Amino acid sequence: MKMNIKKGDTVKVLSGKSKNKIGVVLRVFPKTLRVVVEGVNIVKKHLKKEPNKKGSVISKEAPIPICNVMYYDVKSGVASRIGRKLDDNGVLRRYLKRTNNFV
Repeated sequence: MKMNIKKGDTVKVLSGKSKNKIGVVLRVFPKTLRVVVEGVNIVKKHLKKEPNKKGSVISKEAPIPICNVMYYDVKSGVASRIGRKLDDNGVLRRYLKRTNNFV
């Protein structure tokens, strides 16, 4: 399956406990169709103590399904689906289907 969301894209969360939050994609997992978004789906992870370290609890982002996020254009402030088409130079580029602007 072709994934339209890439690392570094700004996305808006469509559903779940972090609905309507906007963040940057940190990692993409193409095999499981999941993404990790900065500041979204925060979970607590308990770390076991080691000989020279204390045990602790850290908060980190967990992956969410890619179908729950949509590309967000910061310039126009709108979330849109992404398509691919040729630009004036004949290069295949991503574009926003709502505004028809290239990404």
